[in-house]
Amino acid sequence: MAEDSETALGSAVLAALGRVIDPEIRRPLTELDMIRGVDVQPGGTVRVDLQLTIVGCPAADTIERDVRSAAGSVDGVEHVDVDVSVMSPATRAALTDRLRGDRPRGVQFTPDSLTRVIAVTSGKGGVGKSTVTVNLAVALAAAGQRVGVVDVDVHGFSVPGLMGLTDANGVAPRPTRVDSMILPPVAHDVKVVSIGMFVDDVSTAVSWRGPMLHRTVAQFLTDVWFGDLDVLLLDLPPGTGDVAISVGQLLPHAEVLVVTTPQAAAADVAERSGVVARQTGQRVIGVVENMAGLVQPDGSVLHLFGEGGGDETARRLSRDQDVPVPVLGRVPLSVPLREGGDTGVPVVLGAPTDPAAVALRAVAERITTMGRGLAGRKLGLTLS
Repeated sequence: MAEDSETALGSAVLAALGRVIDPEIRRPLTELDMIRGVDVQPGGTVRVDLQLTIVGCPAADTIERDVRSAAGSVDGVEHVDVDVSVMSPATRAALTDRLRGDRPRGVQFTPDSLTRVIAVTSGKGGVGKSTVTVNLAVALAAAGQRVGVVDVDVHGFSVPGLMGLTDANGVAPRPTRVDSMILPPVAHDVKVVSIGMFVDDVSTAVSWRGPMLHRTVAQFLTDVWFGDLDVLLLDLPPGTGDVAISVGQLLPHAEVLVVTTPQAAAADVAERSGVVARQTGQRVIGVVENMAGLVQPDGSVLHLFGEGGGDETARRLSRDQDVPVPVLGRVPLSVPLREGGDTGVPVVLGAPTDPAAVALRAVAERITTMGRGLAGRKLGLTLS
């Protein structure tokens, strides 16, 4: 009877450990072969054989704590011992192969992928493109979608800070490497990778030219393991340079979201980013007008940067197109929006009732309802 009791207790502990999620891979430890065994000893002592993916795993303390907590929560367990080791090269290689599935090595997000790829671009810098990107990502994740962000603004990376991934000195954590696989850090339920995670000093100037930039973008899309995503957002650098061309070559099926300001003159430069995207086969799905006025206490709006830039950009991008390019939203100037960028808590989470947060969530919802491909184009006709 004692053996039956110990077997039942071991099964209960193993079931509890199946609910412990690896914070980087986002899969249960038991699915990742990280639990090698559970040994139940007389008196309610349980020994868990835990193997980590790599030496110096940055999530080691978190994983061990969660394992102790899960095992200790089972009725009948009086004490938990955790024996920590590291996977053998063969076990680790088998894990990476299993995570990649049947997909050959290469860019993960091919045209037949179920992941929707949206490149967020702008004609010039300083229009809030990165802020729009991270807030859309977080809003989509909060709505239950699996979301990733690739910060390909190599020379002006800001996504790690906006997502709250940097420390007091502005330094972002380095992604964990499991053999050739890079595991992106997770913030606000969004998987994120940026060149800012590979520099030791945030003041470093990344002075790379075309070939190096192309290799970096390709590596982010090839070696970084995002798992099964619903949406991948790319924060592109402003303008029509090397990175925009590389993204167009690597992801010609991507959809493009153009961010501009209310200034009518901004339409000139914003239009160019959409034109370059189309030259590589990408489809412009809409325009977001950022900094669209400052809401006053009496409810009126002060248009500090003028009006009409978003409409004019959409009008220009709609020329010679079967389906008009809609303005998906207008995001007002907002102190909470700026504060959220400084603290790393996007406004859609930190101040959800703020007008900017409401506008950004509405953009995320409209993107979701647009769908993809022909269905999205047909539905785009109904958007204004």
